[in-house]
Amino acid sequence: MEKNLSLLTDFYELTMMQGFFLSGMSERISIFDLYCRKNPFGNGYIISAGLQQAIDYILNINFSDDDINFLASQNCFTNDFLNYLRHFKFTGDIFAVKEGDLVFPNEPLLIVRAPIIQAQFLESALLNIINHQTLIATKAARIRQAVGNDVIFEFGLRRAQAPDAAIFGTRASIIGGFDATSNVLAAKLFDIPVSGTHSHSWIMSFPSEYEAFCEYARQFPDNCILLIDTYNTLKSGILNAIKVFKEMFQKGIKPKKFGVRLDSGDFAYLTKEIRKMLDNENLFDADIVVSNDLDENLISALKPQDAKINTWGIGTKLITADTNPSLGGVYKLVAIENENGVMQPKIKISENPEKISTPCFKQIFRIYENKSNKIKADLLGLYDEKFSTDNDLTIFDSNAPWKKMTFQKNSYTVRKMLTPIILNGKKVYDFPSVLQIKNYCSSQLDTLWDEYKRIVNPEIMPVDLSNDLLHVKNSLLNEFV
Repeated sequence: MEKNLSLLTDFYELTMMQGFFLSGMSERISIFDLYCRKNPFGNGYIISAGLQQAIDYILNINFSDDDINFLASQNCFTNDFLNYLRHFKFTGDIFAVKEGDLVFPNEPLLIVRAPIIQAQFLESALLNIINHQTLIATKAARIRQAVGNDVIFEFGLRRAQAPDAAIFGTRASIIGGFDATSNVLAAKLFDIPVSGTHSHSWIMSFPSEYEAFCEYARQFPDNCILLIDTYNTLKSGILNAIKVFKEMFQKGIKPKKFGVRLDSGDFAYLTKEIRKMLDNENLFDADIVVSNDLDENLISALKPQDAKINTWGIGTKLITADTNPSLGGVYKLVAIENENGVMQPKIKISENPEKISTPCFKQIFRIYENKSNKIKADLLGLYDEKFSTDNDLTIFDSNAPWKKMTFQKNSYTVRKMLTPIILNGKKVYDFPSVLQIKNYCSSQLDTLWDEYKRIVNPEIMPVDLSNDLLHVKNSLLNEFV
């Protein structure tokens, strides 16, 4: 999507940039964390997504003459600052977790280390891009968890809030575990499978339901999914579909994929009746596809009722992140160079404990149990800290220090989660394809214990601070409180 997004920012980012520029602070190196304070949807984890688009944005910031003229017309920017914008180029560093990685509250999805004038400017656009895709990917992973091994299609195009939300929402849904999309442009852009059948209007355009089914089967014999709820699902739709399928087989036509779709009604009752009718005609391979305001909660209710569904079309409640329409990610300064060139940790203090930030340039150290290869906890530490698995490791909750966990030496593995993406303004990371990210995400979800993947009331992953990082945070708190 070739657009100039350089002005995709909040106005105060530009006023702060000019403030740094005119006060002589613009080149001081700063560090910002982008993170979430809580899991969305009451979930047990967050799926990171949107990094590739965020990096594309950063590397393509370019203020056009029209942009500069517009800013000049606001009568609050100096000519020297506007001239600086004409030549703006990001020269800093970006560190991030990979797309498809699991993260937990208060862990940086992305870290910016750059001159303050550059790092500050990135805030609004990065939050816009990463908040949205991460939210949709997490919702998609919840739906994948609910359906198990069934096929799931993303059908959200017509209900998304504008084209970009549809396109990048589709991308995020694939990362989170969906199999295909109805969105043709997204399929082309991201090289992902596309799928679709027909609507009720196709049926109503013909003299009869049977004739509509016959014509569709004639044109699409290899992928013949017939929508059977236009008139009467059990007394008309399924009977006509069975008739068409039997006629296809009698003619020697063997479709690669065939079946029926429902877009209304009691899915538990109807699909069980439909399955009986199909099986009575030896149409055991026929799929039953359903769609209509589905989400992980409704799916979780249908599964115990033994609904005979093997393919799900999910639209509105996925693409709009129904029940939790915003991720709530934040972007906070955690360190800045002082006038002597020394990095000083910074902290935001609030009367709300969850809004107190964690200072310093950090790394996420993920601790795995060797026996199961499952995640046991995450440890936020200083970026250059080292932990040897040759030693025992004890971690604790800084808000409840009696909650401790000790890992015996050689029984655990530590993985650094944040990796360099841009260094000195140059991209140093090769992005995988969307389908590769999807497979990676699936492998990471396999490292979670089941209790963290529950749709309702999951366990919350321990995210503790290293002793060194906790010491810095407490020192700053004592200084200001």
